[in-house]
Amino acid sequence: MIDPETLPYRPCAGFMLVNRDGLVFVGERIDPTAHGFWQMPQGGIDKGEDVRAAALRELEEETGVGPDLVEIIAQGSRPIRYDLPPELVGKLWKGKYRGQEQYWFLGRFLGQDADIDLEAHDPPEFHAWRWIAPEQLPEFIIPFKRAVYEEVLAEFRSLI
Repeated sequence: MIDPETLPYRPCAGFMLVNRDGLVFVGERIDPTAHGFWQMPQGGIDKGEDVRAAALRELEEETGVGPDLVEIIAQGSRPIRYDLPPELVGKLWKGKYRGQEQYWFLGRFLGQDADIDLEAHDPPEFHAWRWIAPEQLPEFIIPFKRAVYEEVLAEFRSLI
């Protein structure tokens, strides 16, 4: 059995994308074993990759929204960590990590809804998306990531 305490955190970049109305983008993950798991665009930081570049890359891969359609408003003041639930340790990310250390960015979407393309990357991450009010985030997010999203929202709320 893997002892999570011995594993490092996976470096990750996340992006809170807000539209002109102050609503937040969330996508419903493609997961054959569970439905209704929503999140903001996020993903691993490649070795040697700048965190801002990683956040923009993940945003574009998962939503089709390129850097030309985003105005970055802020970067989170610090990374936020979360641990995987015990039943997922050893199963996700080839068993290399105990959770993630996430670097978050807030950006304003400058495009139109038609610019969002969930199939911009193969394979796609999401099969559905929507704009939601910021205070709705915790109810949409996968339970073990809710505390992270609450921290991200608390940090960026006054800027939305």
